[in-house]
Amino acid sequence: MGNLIPITIFLVLSAIPSSSSSISSGKREVIEVGGGPDDLVWVVQLSDLHFSVHHPERAREFREIVGPSLSFINPSLVFLTGDLTDGKSKDLLIMKQDEEEWIEYQKVMQDVVQRSGLDKSAFYDVRGNHDNFGVPVIGGSFDFYSKYSINGQLQRSGTVNSVTIQTSKRKLLFVGFDSTMSSGLRGPTNLFGHPTDELLAEINSELSQWDSQPTQSVTKVSFGHFPLSFSAASKSGKALQDIFIKHSLDAYLCGHLHTKFGKNLKRHHHSSHHASYSKQLFQLNGHWTPSGNASSCSKDATSIGAFWEWEMGDWRKSRAMRILAIDGGHISFVDINFKLGAKETIILPTFPLDSRFISASSPNYKCGSTDPSSHEFIRALVFSASPIVSVLAKIYDSSPGNLVLVLETQMTKLAGSHGNLYVAPWNIQAFEDPSPDRFLLQVEVSDIMGRSTATELRPFSVSGISAKVPWSWKEFFVMGCQWDSLYYPILWCFYLLVLAILLIPKALLSFSRRQYTYKNFKANKSLINGLSWIFTELYNVPVAWCCVVAYLFYLVLCPWFYGQVFTEGRERAYMTYRGWVSSFNNSGRLEFLGSPDVMVVVLPHLLFVVLPAIMTIMVLAAESGMHRDYLLSHSSKKKDDYDGQDKESASADSFISGTSETILCRRWLRKLLLAVSFAISWKHFKNCVALMKAYEMNPMIHFPFYSCAIPLVLAYTIWRTGKNVNNITNK
Repeated sequence: MGNLIPITIFLVLSAIPSSSSSISSGKREVIEVGGGPDDLVWVVQLSDLHFSVHHPERAREFREIVGPSLSFINPSLVFLTGDLTDGKSKDLLIMKQDEEEWIEYQKVMQDVVQRSGLDKSAFYDVRGNHDNFGVPVIGGSFDFYSKYSINGQLQRSGTVNSVTIQTSKRKLLFVGFDSTMSSGLRGPTNLFGHPTDELLAEINSELSQWDSQPTQSVTKVSFGHFPLSFSAASKSGKALQDIFIKHSLDAYLCGHLHTKFGKNLKRHHHSSHHASYSKQLFQLNGHWTPSGNASSCSKDATSIGAFWEWEMGDWRKSRAMRILAIDGGHISFVDINFKLGAKETIILPTFPLDSRFISASSPNYKCGSTDPSSHEFIRALVFSASPIVSVLAKIYDSSPGNLVLVLETQMTKLAGSHGNLYVAPWNIQAFEDPSPDRFLLQVEVSDIMGRSTATELRPFSVSGISAKVPWSWKEFFVMGCQWDSLYYPILWCFYLLVLAILLIPKALLSFSRRQYTYKNFKANKSLINGLSWIFTELYNVPVAWCCVVAYLFYLVLCPWFYGQVFTEGRERAYMTYRGWVSSFNNSGRLEFLGSPDVMVVVLPHLLFVVLPAIMTIMVLAAESGMHRDYLLSHSSKKKDDYDGQDKESASADSFISGTSETILCRRWLRKLLLAVSFAISWKHFKNCVALMKAYEMNPMIHFPFYSCAIPLVLAYTIWRTGKNVNNITNK
């Protein structure tokens, strides 16, 4: 740590292309990095801090751990990618801005900047959806981000800000952006990023600012809060993915999802058809799957537009930090977990690259596209609060079925290295293999205090072949699905299926003269007879059927509820399946806010309340028919027994049908359905309570149909199906 990075920061108005004049609100900066090594830079990312008045330990531990850690990591830049404050009540149901949390954030960041020894301008904090809960106007009285954030204090008022790090061999361009709603709704219907066409144009301009000066290579990295799976398309249908692919972005850094969905929240975006890429609904795996000769030195190997998206986890619970290094234009990173306290030593291998996160542009030493000297050494950054005694590089071969140590070599600090870069010579050709995960690298460090720290075993491929790391179902759910594109297909598929089930059999049975009963179904069992009998019983409860159909049309044609969507002071808005409506646009049409964010209310209600309620109503009606037929047949049988059967025959018949009689007589299925009806109503009640608190609503005034329809229809069906059977019993 004896050699600090000499940094000169200045505005680049005279150094950037003339197109910069079109950017009115953002800032462009350039940082020149001196010292050795010539072509190595590292930055730090933190995300989802969620400083909360109800959880003071988050801010306290951030102050105690992050400041001292940054002091010995000594990064060129620090990115905080959103959700700086929590904005939630203690019961997590009310979501709006709390100025006390922002004051705490400002104080903590001032202390962190001071302890780190870094210049304040090296910190970039972007807005997340929690920082936008209930903010009606950017720059208004409830926009505490603009007042207390570092970006706000440094007058980085634009939605896009860029900074370029200039090394002796290349430019490293970092573009950060704010894609939160222009009018921030309260949660939970504030979940997606909403890049506008104007924002996409600004990002496009920032990413192309060095394209007119091709004398040096440019490595491009973007950072924001929302994963691309939770970023909506603009009004014109454009998406962030298309902009990133167009400009050959190397990596996009984001947060938002936390680690509760998994630790492998990484996705490699790739497309050879730029125009149609953003229309994809799914990506089944997160890794790069090369096609044909993609790992060769042909032009086709690098012609595919591709970039990595790396979600990093959260500080809120995981206490996570990421160090990302760009060594010779190639990116590597390490995610650190501070849950057990501060780390005294942190290790980041920069070559060979981790084969799980390489891309089509990753180095193949045979191609000659990179400096040959960069392949001659194993390279690793070592950050430590104490002097280092030894650094060992170990390579294991996993092909025999167990790990075999094939190389152990001492690493030495590179002369003039300002960042404690350690290198060790090796024979790269000895580790060429078609398998991307046969060889594993581990770096082990010992400090003067006798402490030993080792990295995880990292697979590598010197041929640039990508290892396959499959997603879990939860990771696929949040990273592999393009939710803004999936919302309406899921919604209309639900309606098509449910209305078809409710209406088509009604039309068909109205033309049929056959009687479908449980008794007839037992005599002639088939799928058609069974379904016809069930629907016949449903239509025998016409009020319930009509109410369900009417409710489904109500949810499409009418407002769901009427609530307070901003922190304070503005009129209420009403929510439909298309979003919230609070005003008309300039052309006199309704302006919908929060689409597709409202899907977090719409889809759970339809799939976990309405659909189970419909199925329960159908089974209640069918069970009632079963019991009715049982009572009728039982009473008829009794009469026949008294008219002529002997006692021995009656006893035998009773024994044979005893089990079915017990089930039908005691109505265990009905009791189960009553429990299911209660569970559905309880689930719906909890949802209503959450919405009532979130948007300050009275269920009887602001959403009576939404809150009461399902429980009332279930209650009516239970009463009606019980009454039908009671009438037969009384007769």
